Amino acid sequence: MGPERPARPQGAGSVLGFGERDDDADSGAGSSPDDVPLELEAILTTIRETAYRWDFASDRIEWAANAEAVLGVADMGTIGKGRVFALLVDPEHAGARYDGITGGPHAAPETELRYCLRYRFLPEGRRGRAAVWVEDTGICSIDAQSRPSMAQGTLKIIDNRRDHEERLLYLGNHDELTGQLNRTRLTEELTRFLGSAGRTPAKGAFLLAGVNDLTLINETYGYDIGDEVITIVGRRIGRALRGKDCIGRFSSNKFGIVLQDCSGEGAEAIARRLMATVRDSVVDTSVGAVATSISVGAVLLPQHAGNAQTAIGRALQALDLARNSRSDRLTLYRPCERRDSERRRAVAIADEIVRALNDRRMILALQPIVTSRSHEPELYECLLRMRRLDGSIASAAEFIPVAEQFGLAKLVDHRALELAVELLSATPDIKLSLNVSAATATDPQWLQGLEAFSGKAAGLAERLTVEITETAAISDLQKTAKFVAALKALGCRVALDDFGAGYTSFRNLRLLGVDMVKIDGSFIQNLGTQAEDELFVRMLIDLAKSFGITTVGEWVGDEKTAKILESAGASYMQGYFFGAPELTKSAAAARPRVES
Repeated sequence: MGPERPARPQGAGSVLGFGERDDDADSGAGSSPDDVPLELEAILTTIRETAYRWDFASDRIEWAANAEAVLGVADMGTIGKGRVFALLVDPEHAGARYDGITGGPHAAPETELRYCLRYRFLPEGRRGRAAVWVEDTGICSIDAQSRPSMAQGTLKIIDNRRDHEERLLYLGNHDELTGQLNRTRLTEELTRFLGSAGRTPAKGAFLLAGVNDLTLINETYGYDIGDEVITIVGRRIGRALRGKDCIGRFSSNKFGIVLQDCSGEGAEAIARRLMATVRDSVVDTSVGAVATSISVGAVLLPQHAGNAQTAIGRALQALDLARNSRSDRLTLYRPCERRDSERRRAVAIADEIVRALNDRRMILALQPIVTSRSHEPELYECLLRMRRLDGSIASAAEFIPVAEQFGLAKLVDHRALELAVELLSATPDIKLSLNVSAATATDPQWLQGLEAFSGKAAGLAERLTVEITETAAISDLQKTAKFVAALKALGCRVALDDFGAGYTSFRNLRLLGVDMVKIDGSFIQNLGTQAEDELFVRMLIDLAKSFGITTVGEWVGDEKTAKILESAGASYMQGYFFGAPELTKSAAAARPRVES
C-alpha cells in the first residue's frame, strides 16, 4: 500500500496535487474536449504562480508540483520546512511576513485570517544575488489557543508589476532625467525646513542655479546633448553639496538647492563653489566636450522669506539679476522697497489685464497712416487701449510690457484681432494695420483665428496689414518668414515695424518678404536737427525701395519733418501731425471718433 495522498488545498484543483497528478488525469486518444481536465497547474506556471500548504505543528510545507519552475529553487526538498523557507525571505521582510500570515501574537481564537502580502524572495539564499518580488495570498486557520494551525495559499512572482509600482512611486518624487527630487518634492523639503525654522533658530538659504546658454547648446548640438549637459551639471552640483543639503530639478534648466545651517556668508561661499565646479571643467558629452556655466540666485531663510512661495519668487528675482549681470553671475536677494513695489504694481496690472479681457474692456484707438503729398488717410493703425474699472483709459505702453512679462501677450493679441475683424466687418471701406507681439508671430492658433474670421467675409484679409517688430522678426528669421508667408497666403499685407532698430541685413529683408517697413520713430523725431539721422533715414528708404517695399515714416510731429520724409521718398507717414489716436465707440463706427 502506497503512502497516503495528502489532502488538496481548497480550490487548488486536482492537478495541484502537490507533486502528483490524478490517476485519471490522462484520457485516451480521441477523448472529447469536455473530457480533458483543466490544466490549472500549467496555467499557473504560465502566470508564474504556485500553491502551498503549511502545517504549523510539524512546520512542514507542501508545494504544488510547479513550485520549482516558478520559484527557481534548485532543490525544493530544501524548503519543505517553514523555518528553512524563512531563510529565503529578505531579512527586512521576514518578520512582517510571518505576522501577516499568522495574525501576530494577538490573533483571535478559532478564526480564519485572510492575507495578501508582498515581500522579496531570495531563491539562492541570503548570500546569493538573485531576488524576486512575490505576492503571497491565502488563508490561515487559528486554533482555540490563538495559535496558527494551517496556512494554504498561492505565491506569485510579481517582479514586473512591482517594478512598475516602484517606478511610479519613484517618479512621483524624482525627476526622470536627473534622478534628483522633482519640483513638488523640492518644494515640500523647502516648506519642511521653513516649518522647522519657525520653531528653532535654524538658518539656511534657498538657491536657484540656472544653466547658462542652454538654448544655444540645444540649437547647436541637439536636445539630447542638452539633456546630457543638464544631467551632468546636476550631478556636479549634487556632489559639491554637504550631506544635509538637498537638491532638486526646479525646471528645464534650473536646479533648486535647500541649504541648512548656514549664514549669508556660508551660502555665498557654497554658491561660488557650485559655480566653480561647473565652470572650471568642460562637460564630456557623447559628441565631445561642451563648456557651460551656471548663474545662481539665493535668498536667506527665514530672514528674507517665511514660506516656500516667497522663497522661490525671490530666488527667481535674484537669478534674473544674476543672469543679466556682466560682472558676477551670483546675486543674493536683498530687500528693496522700490523693486518690490514695482513687482506688486506689475502683478496688479497683470490681474487687471485678465479682468479686462474677461469683461471685454479692451478697446481700439485708431491713428491714420497717410499717403505722402496728399496727406489723405490710406489705412489706420489699431492701437489697443484698456478701460479701467473707474472709466479711465490705459495706453498700450502702460500694460503691454506687463502682458509680455506675465505671458499674457497672446491673449491680448487674440482680443485685438477680434476687435479689428469686427471693425473691418462693420466698415467695408476701412483698412487697418494691427500689431502682434513676438510670441504671436510664431503662434499657429492666432493664424487659425485669422483664417476663420477672414473666411466669413470676402476680402476682409486684403484690408488688413499685420505689423511685426524688427527685433522680434530677426530673433527667429525662419519661423517669422513662415508666419509672413502664411499671412500673405490669406491675403494680408505684412509690415516690419520699428525698422532700423534691429539693423536687418539686406539678405534678411529679402528672406522675410514683407510688403512695408515702418522706420523707427527714434530716427525721425530729430530730422532737421540731426544730420546723421536724416542720412540714416534716407539710406533705409533707399534700401526698402531697392526691394520694392513701401515705407512709412513714424512719429511725424511737424510739417518740416513731413517735408524731409517726402523729399527722401517715403511712401506713407504717421504721427500726431496727421492725427492722434482716437478711440472707437463701437465696431459699427464708420470712422474713429474721440470718446467724450
